[in-house]
Amino acid sequence: MHSRLSAVAMPLALLALTGATALYAASAGGYAPFVLAMVALTAIVGVGLNILVGLTGQISLGHVGFYAIGAYAVAILTLKGVSFWIALPLTGLIAGALGLLLSLPALRVSGPYLAMVTIAFAFIVQHLSIEWRELTGGSNGLMGLPPPSISGTVFTERETALLAIAVAGASMLLFHRLAASAWGKAMVAVRDAETAARSIGLNPVGVKAAAFMLSAMFAGIAGGIFASLLAFVAPDSFPFSQSILFLLACIVGGAGWVLGPAVGAAVTVLLPELLSSLAEYRLLFFGILLLVVLWLAPEGVLGTIARLFRRLDPRTANAQGFDIARFLPPGAISEPLEVRDIGITFGGIRAASGVSFSAAPGKVTSVIGPNGAGKTTVLNMIGGFYRPDAGSIRLGDVELAGAPAWKVARAGIGRTYQTTKLFETMSVLDNVLLAMRRGRLGWMLSAAADEADIRSAEGLLAFVGYRDALGRAAGDLPHVNRRLVEIARALAMRPRVLLLDEPAAGLMSSDKDSLSQLLRRIADAGITVILVEHDMRLVMGISDHVVVLDAGKPIAAGAPGEVRRDAKVLAAYLGAGGAPARSRQQAWSGPQDVVLATMNLVAGYGAAPVVQKVNIEVKPGEMVALIGANGAGKSTLMRAITGLLRPVEGDVILDDRRIERSEAHRIAGRGLALVPEGRQVFPELTVYDNLELGANTRNNVDYAAEIAALLKRFPRLHDRLNSRAGLLSGGEQQMLAIARGMMARPRIMLLDEPSLGLAPSMIDELFDVLADLRDAGITILLVDQMAALALAIADRGYVIDSGRIVREDSAVNLAGDRDVETAYLGHAGAAQ
Repeated sequence: MHSRLSAVAMPLALLALTGATALYAASAGGYAPFVLAMVALTAIVGVGLNILVGLTGQISLGHVGFYAIGAYAVAILTLKGVSFWIALPLTGLIAGALGLLLSLPALRVSGPYLAMVTIAFAFIVQHLSIEWRELTGGSNGLMGLPPPSISGTVFTERETALLAIAVAGASMLLFHRLAASAWGKAMVAVRDAETAARSIGLNPVGVKAAAFMLSAMFAGIAGGIFASLLAFVAPDSFPFSQSILFLLACIVGGAGWVLGPAVGAAVTVLLPELLSSLAEYRLLFFGILLLVVLWLAPEGVLGTIARLFRRLDPRTANAQGFDIARFLPPGAISEPLEVRDIGITFGGIRAASGVSFSAAPGKVTSVIGPNGAGKTTVLNMIGGFYRPDAGSIRLGDVELAGAPAWKVARAGIGRTYQTTKLFETMSVLDNVLLAMRRGRLGWMLSAAADEADIRSAEGLLAFVGYRDALGRAAGDLPHVNRRLVEIARALAMRPRVLLLDEPAAGLMSSDKDSLSQLLRRIADAGITVILVEHDMRLVMGISDHVVVLDAGKPIAAGAPGEVRRDAKVLAAYLGAGGAPARSRQQAWSGPQDVVLATMNLVAGYGAAPVVQKVNIEVKPGEMVALIGANGAGKSTLMRAITGLLRPVEGDVILDDRRIERSEAHRIAGRGLALVPEGRQVFPELTVYDNLELGANTRNNVDYAAEIAALLKRFPRLHDRLNSRAGLLSGGEQQMLAIARGMMARPRIMLLDEPSLGLAPSMIDELFDVLADLRDAGITILLVDQMAALALAIADRGYVIDSGRIVREDSAVNLAGDRDVETAYLGHAGAAQ
């Protein structure tokens, strides 16, 4: 009902606004018609920019170039005897065609680079208008343009102003229709989440090129009317500053709002005229007022007003009469997805190699492995986001390897992501409705969906368990609902294959149970489900077939029970089977006072806590291992301790001082050093510079002596001291990250997954270094996926599972505990 009222009210409002302005222009005399004409022309260009900025999020600072092209095109054509009424639409087509040509190279860049390309275009047009004298008249321009006429009635300035106002009103009405169409929704989707847009069959380059073309058309038409208004065009009529004013009009009024260009044009054109009595100071005051408006209303005038009066449509999904089996196309789901020997290399590093499996319809095929095993890389190759270097991906008779993501999506591959990628500013319902089109957007001004589509979208949302308002913006949803909406959006494409990348991440136990049942129902509907997930209880309970990767290569495949007992799988997850790490020669018996402790610590992202009531402590000179499966909450706990994530409740104590509310840099200054997951060295700085920065919390540092001492402990860094850190190998970067942490002379070091992504030989060398640090009396809290190695060098250990500490004991006792294996790999059939 709300959308129907809007569809009627907006055209009526535009008609009333246009009519009132036209009546005033018809009755006004003197300078007023010209000023109103300039407001209308700025509004027309603003509508074009509203498509580009408000819908697709692209910034152009060169639209004065299209404005000039429109003006010169009308001038040249009318001077050659072509009727103005023919020349004006031709001008729009010419500007649109040039905009389309410019968009093809321009839209391959973004942000400031796109703005620079459009600025260059504006300067090129300006210089062409000066140098191409035979066509443009050079610096003198073209004069004596014949005015428009209808049935012998010649237009004066007043009639031309009325024409501009009418075209401005029509432009805003067209924008209203476009924004409500599938094309408009697609433009917003590309702006909000381009990666997700590809995964529902949208071609972002095509969508953005269409927006650029339409935007250029509006600017060209406005320029054509401008030429008729002045009866004269010259290069000086189109200064670069005009482009900035056009963009300001769009932003000040409210980018994305139908009436935004009209409000913005009124501010940017009328305000200088109202300040004309201030003489040479008027532009100064105009600039100050604009800054005040942008400061007080960063979303634009209309955006700020709308935020104050925004109302939420409370309707919820209605599943009555919805059947997922009938929603899917009959007979379309019959062939398995065949993956054969695919592999890919990034910068000489083999991320995946020789991966093969067959995913059958109606079955759940899980791809698992430790961190860095290549699971998401495999999903990205199947989904078209990476082009495999070798191998084949076939769905029926269709070869998908190397196809772009939007073509893969149209072939029947649906996708969700580790971190949800919804179209944040669109409603939940619109997220699902847009995906139902599978990238086929239809006529540019047609309705985005019919009643049957809306009923199906509501049914899908109810099917996945979404119970919140349909009209709520996707960006306002809690985490669990974001997951459900993303799955519903993927199902809306009627996929033959559904790729799920860690859908249980961040969910509470009850939500995981509901998710498990949902995935089973999806598979039972005949869809091929390929699941990447770290929660082994869910994987072992729901999977029909499991493929295990390690270091990018498959090491096992089969039923969940078989895979769980496989020795190679146990070695990959627990770190067993390699060279034994060097344990402490004598049991640790240091001081019993506590350096670091957490008390009932709760932390997470959004509504669902990831870490729940965690209590740990580390004593001086002790090495403590924190182990658990991927997604158990280890890194979240490290972030909460170090101040990178503000805990929800509980205490963090460092040397008898509470630090849970302190900022990260202040915690580091008190003696807590984090060596983060992924190393995170400063790649453009040298090894020496990285080491120097490690001591930034200290005073009176003898850098040369301390770095020389560290190099004896890390000899690999000695010959690379003046090399850029980004050129080091993964193992060398990890050594550098640890050495950088030691430069702070911390009370305690926190090491987060130091072995991640390293070759086996480098892992052995790394754990030898960690054993040396332990023997040197350095206090360490170690998080690592290689549980066997971590426990071998640790004194004590904690086992974390689903965000809770489930076991605490000596490292020796934990190393032989079957519960540790269960925490990593779950029980076969646990979730059934």
